[in-house]
Amino acid sequence: MAGKEYTVDLNKPLVFQVGYLGETYQEWVHTPILTEESPRFFGSDFMEMFTRTVWWVVPVVWLPVAFYFIKMSYTMGLALPVVAILSVFGAFVWTFLEYCFHRFLFHLDTNSYWGNTFHYLIHGCHHKHPNDGLRLVIPPAEAAILALMFWNLYGILFTLSTRPVMFGGGLIGYVIYDMIHFYVHHGHPTKQSIKTLKKYHLNHHFRIQNKGFGITTTLWDRVFGTLPKTKAADRSG
Repeated sequence: MAGKEYTVDLNKPLVFQVGYLGETYQEWVHTPILTEESPRFFGSDFMEMFTRTVWWVVPVVWLPVAFYFIKMSYTMGLALPVVAILSVFGAFVWTFLEYCFHRFLFHLDTNSYWGNTFHYLIHGCHHKHPNDGLRLVIPPAEAAILALMFWNLYGILFTLSTRPVMFGGGLIGYVIYDMIHFYVHHGHPTKQSIKTLKKYHLNHHFRIQNKGFGITTTLWDRVFGTLPKTKAADRSG
């Protein structure tokens, strides 16, 4: 795993090595290692602890939080049907945010030391080691920072009573996203709709990495023109 002037030692903590790859980082990080090994990120055991998360932590931590905020809007006087509709809408809004994060942040084209390091931490590691089940869902500490940002943003966008339910619905959308993402990598779906999502996402990893940014839905790829061509369409020209 070598850049033109630097070779990454996979037996040593990776995070502070990858920045030295410079312009060769993008090629390196998008050449996957197809083992279930979970490589070490940091020399510090304390820092390393925050980089690994088992999948079930996400619903255990975030679903109670989501329902707490949804209930908050109900206790503020919103009718139950309105709460239900806004919860679903909040989850739908998440699918758009998911697409934006994946396309514009997780696939930054970096070549500087800190740019490469940042990209590897937030997403590059997943493309390098796509079968690493402990670095697939978002760690709670990182998710909490994002949640706080969106809670404050929603305070600007929504009214006092609709803010909590939109936020809670968004959290449910996030949980669904992380669960589907984990399952399309490590599950063995029998339902055709999930099989299609699995094929779609693995196509993003191993065939056309600059398209197919949706995880829970292909909707926004269709809207914004990032829907990848099928192999048959590629062959036909």
